[in-house]
Amino acid sequence: MSFFRKLATKPWLEQDTADNPRPADIVPAETAKVGLFVFLAVITFLFFLFFVAIHMRADYEDWVALSEPSLLWVNTLLLILSSVAMQGARSASRKGETNAVKVNVTVGGLLTIIFLLGQLFIWRQLVDDGHYASSNPANAAFYLLTFVHGAHMLGGLWVLGKVGFGLWVGRRVGGVALSVELCTTYWHYLLLVWLVIFGLLLSTSVSYTHLTLPTILLV
Repeated sequence: MSFFRKLATKPWLEQDTADNPRPADIVPAETAKVGLFVFLAVITFLFFLFFVAIHMRADYEDWVALSEPSLLWVNTLLLILSSVAMQGARSASRKGETNAVKVNVTVGGLLTIIFLLGQLFIWRQLVDDGHYASSNPANAAFYLLTFVHGAHMLGGLWVLGKVGFGLWVGRRVGGVALSVELCTTYWHYLLLVWLVIFGLLLSTSVSYTHLTLPTILLV
């Protein structure tokens, strides 16, 4: 039995002893971080399958591709700024600056919401112009990638909203430090995924050049 007990030990985790007490919040923090990275690994594999399928499908003659979608540039900038705001929240959290965390979390969330609204606006314009998912495989790929990415951003917003609400009702930064850390990692990851998606859309060729910033201002 002692042999199996030794196999079950985890030497990479500190043992809780009288001489070396282990803080109660370390295990949940480690568990949460491992859980997030496992989740990100699953998402990475999912998008990898999408990218491989799109790369293979784009070789067929019926694939009609994207060319410099101007609105997507604006949305990309919004997502970059939201990621910067989340990084500011993480830095402020490590310094114990509750107000700075509150502001950065709020700004990051609002920019992300605007990003998602921008994606919906592009969808509406494409549908109005007859670019249905069923009319072209490149259209279907665009809708699929942006939908899956947007769905993951919505999930992140739900968690971030709980964090922001807690801060605005008076919760101290120490109580949400781990959540801010995980949300920031998640935001950076989804930004990286979006940059890959954006690059893929630009490298393949549907003409969405009419979706420019002035068009937004007319809505």
